[in-house]
Amino acid sequence: IATMVNFRWTGYNTLIFLAAMQAIPRDVYEAAIIDGASRVRTFFSVTIPMLRPTLIFVIITATIGGLQIFDEPRMFNQSGDGGADRQWLTLTMYLYELGWGPQKSFGQASAVAWILFLIIVVIGLINFMITRRVASTGGKK
Repeated sequence: IATMVNFRWTGYNTLIFLAAMQAIPRDVYEAAIIDGASRVRTFFSVTIPMLRPTLIFVIITATIGGLQIFDEPRMFNQSGDGGADRQWLTLTMYLYELGWGPQKSFGQASAVAWILFLIIVVIGLINFMITRRVASTGGKK
């Protein structure tokens, strides 16, 4: 399941990074070369800092996407119970089971949806604070 999810998101993230890398001005690279920076130093001192907003976006969207996995585990068994011992039952599959399963419980499904929302918000805020701290200390020596 993890391989399928990674394969699905690889092309999307690659296109985002490609567009961000093509948006980096060439004169910044030329200035680094004139200053005598090697390719590795240019990558870590020019490319990575210029890609920081894109990295933040990709990390947050990948985290949210990872928490909302539904299709891939569902493909392995159509009954929706998450496998023989519910070994690949995700939170979104559990939410679907509560709301649209044989014993519909919209109240419990709503509570699980709110919990999923709060988990996504908390993890998104943690990601944002970590990346903001990394971004703010990147220029200090």
